[in-house]
Amino acid sequence: MFIVYAALFVLSLARQHSAMPAGMSHEEHLKQMAKDEALDKRGADAMGFDQHAATHHFRILPTGGAIEVVAKEATDAATLEAIRRHLRGIADEFARGEFASPVATHAEVPPGVRDMARLKDAITYRYEDAPGGGRVAIATTDPHALAAVHEFLRYQITEHKTGDPMK
Repeated sequence: MFIVYAALFVLSLARQHSAMPAGMSHEEHLKQMAKDEALDKRGADAMGFDQHAATHHFRILPTGGAIEVVAKEATDAATLEAIRRHLRGIADEFARGEFASPVATHAEVPPGVRDMARLKDAITYRYEDAPGGGRVAIATTDPHALAAVHEFLRYQITEHKTGDPMK
């Protein structure tokens, strides 16, 4: 009986503990897991929904990019509404040159944000409903603003580990 309980305990730990990336020490892996957990908590507080209940994508496009978030469960009406409320707010805040939400989520000023705030009049942010979530379309014709938007989106891709293309 002890073996059964021990096996169940080990399996429960395996589900909670992500695989250690190649070339990373155990200590580095533990630090990364703590950083990811803190990011998820701050994200939930700043965005208003459980980060594990949604999928983020950050698209880098020739004219700007997009922030997309969808609920993982189609029947999760509370998360869907929270995603849409958050993204509507993001579009409005970013258009005013305010970036408190990403600063709160990441506990630092993300790369590109200072220039995006300074060049706010050269960038448009448009919220759109999407199946299961929403999207903020970001567009600019200003090359400096475009570089800042792309820098910001690349940071988001890395921090949220979305696997989205960096180009």
